[in-house]
Order: sequence, then C-alpha cells, then structure tokens
Amino acid sequence: MPSVIPPLESIEIPDAVPEDLRIIWEAWSFLGRDYVDRSKLDAEAFSEQAIRGMLRVLEDPQTAYVSPEVLSGSFGDTFEGEFEGIGAHVSMNAAGKVVIIGPIPGSPAEEAGIRPGDIIIEVDGESIEGLSLLAAVSKIRGPSGSTVILLVKHLTALDPIEIAVKRGVIPLVSVILRSQPEDRFAHVRITNFYPDTAQELVAAVDKAKNDGAEGLILDLRDNPGGPLESVVQVSSQFLTDGLVLYDVDGNGRKREWEVRRGGTITEIPMVVLVNGNSASSSEVLAGALQDHGRAVLIGSSTFGKGSVNILRPLSNGGGLYITVGHWYTPAGRLIQYEGLEPDIEVTARDPRDADVAQFRKAKEELELLVDGSAGKIGS
Repeated sequence: MPSVIPPLESIEIPDAVPEDLRIIWEAWSFLGRDYVDRSKLDAEAFSEQAIRGMLRVLEDPQTAYVSPEVLSGSFGDTFEGEFEGIGAHVSMNAAGKVVIIGPIPGSPAEEAGIRPGDIIIEVDGESIEGLSLLAAVSKIRGPSGSTVILLVKHLTALDPIEIAVKRGVIPLVSVILRSQPEDRFAHVRITNFYPDTAQELVAAVDKAKNDGAEGLILDLRDNPGGPLESVVQVSSQFLTDGLVLYDVDGNGRKREWEVRRGGTITEIPMVVLVNGNSASSSEVLAGALQDHGRAVLIGSSTFGKGSVNILRPLSNGGGLYITVGHWYTPAGRLIQYEGLEPDIEVTARDPRDADVAQFRKAKEELELLVDGSAGKIGS
C-alpha cells in the first residue's frame, strides 16, 4: 500500500467548478504536476474519455458522446431519396451492441448475407465496442463502390464471421405492396418511416382496394422506425381520434400527440405483423393500433426502443446525444426496454419459418374478421 503524500502546494480550484466535480479537476491537476511522461497528457483525449466514462454509469445506450469527426459527417441524405452505404437499418440494444434491425431489400448488405439480428463487432478490423450508434454508423457507411469488412455474429452462430460488403447507392422506399391484384387481402409492408411514408401508404392501400382487397395485413416486421412526425401521420390514416402516443421528460412533463383528422384507412379490416426487430416508430404505430382496438398484433414481442433523444452541441465541435424522455402508448404502456406483446404470439426457431407462420396466421385471423367472426379473434 503506497503512502499518501500530500502536495506541497494545494490545488486551486476555480469557483465555477461544481463541488461534485472538484475531484476531476484535482486529478487532472495532479497528473499535470506529477506524472512521469507528461507528453501523454492529451487534454482533448482526456476530456472525451471523461465524458464517455460518465455516460457508462447511466447504462443507457441511447445516451452517447458524438465526436467532432462523426458530427461533421452528414446523415441528412438519409431523408433525401437515397444515400451511400451498405443498406441496413441498425440500432443499439440494451447491452450497447450494434444490431442489424434489417437489411434494405435488394441492398448490398442483403446480397452479402447480412441478416436481421446480426451483431456488428468490428468494422475494417477495428472494434466498435463503446462507440455511439452514430459513430458506428459513420464507420460502416462510405462512398458507393468501396468495400467494408464487417465482423458479424449471426443469431444462431457460435462464432463471428467476416463479411465483405461493397457499398452502393441505396434508394429509400418505405412502403411495399407485396400482394397481387387477385389476392383477397392486401399485404403492405412498411420497411421504415420517412417524410413521405403516409402518402406512399395511402397510395398502396388505395390500389389494393381498387383491385378488390377486402382486408389489410400491415407488416411492420424488421421496421427500425423513423421520424416521429412521420409515424403520427401514418397512424392518423388508421384512426379517427384520440392519442397516437405521449412522452414524458425528466421533469415529469407530459406531451401528447393526437390523431390528425382526415384519415382514409379507418374502416378496412386489418391485422398487424410485428417481431423482435420492430422498433421505435414502428412500435408507436403498433401500440396505437393495439390500444385503440383497431388491429390485433401477430408475431413476437417488439424491440423496446421508445426514447426521445436530442443532440446538444459541445464546445469542441462534438455533441452529446441525450435521452430526454420516454414514449408511451395511448393506454400508458412504456415502450422503452419493455416493447409490446403481440395479441397472438407466433414464433419459430428459424426466422424464415417464423415469417411464414406469422403471415399464415395473419390471413387466418383476417378471414375470421372479414367473414364476421370477430369474436373468435385470438382464440
């Protein structure tokens, strides 16, 4: 046990330093006076690591430090029709791991074998453990034609594997009509939420109804979410009044998001498909439809991403991505970490078998609903 040696001169702590943070100033001052190799005392690096250390105590993967290099990168093209990258939606789980919610259909990620539920461990040989989601995404994204090497752990695999993905230009299409004109029920998949998703949805459903569709299977599986304004617009197409959701901030203040009038899909019988990769705004939509009794949920429990986040700028050019509130369904169910339970659970060990079984069950339940046996739903 080393002896405690008081300093010859006391540490002068500025009055502006809060009492609770005095030890940080003291530690930095002692290092500057006493450390053997002071060339290693990089104030910028120390500051960034101090912030990251504080945030680890919170155990909130959605609250993170964003370095100046990452913040200077542009993510605005994500909402401008197309972007360059591998074409996969990602999120961060409660353990701080970057998880693939789902590859965009036809994207380089899908073609290379990236699957929903994959965990990204390394990018081009560098670990991304401890990075914020934005920092990890900035490493994965890159110019079209370039190649990125990802160390990936599949859900059912024991060991991770390396996957090379050639980046491309990724078109952003959020609504896909999967059914055929002769099908009795429309199968509409919302892959994610963009500013024009509500318009695309109405167009797809109108086309299916004109082709004679009697009901709607709304597919939110592997949907990672998107802007809140978009999901409020989409939800309002199915509902006539009431709440879409509400959020509560750290001061206990409640903010309500009401249904907008003028929805055009308020009467068609429908069911909703969800799974463990239905996250964020897709959980808002599913929760609103479930709470209002507009549709039953079929599939497996959802992801549990229901936080309100803002990005505060820091003086070094970086930023602090902060969770400032949590989302709740109209009936008051917390989405964050909890997720949503389906009305009818349909699962399988193999994700592909689960997809097929869930869709088959959706058709069965919709047949009961359309044929006038609504009371049997969920039996």
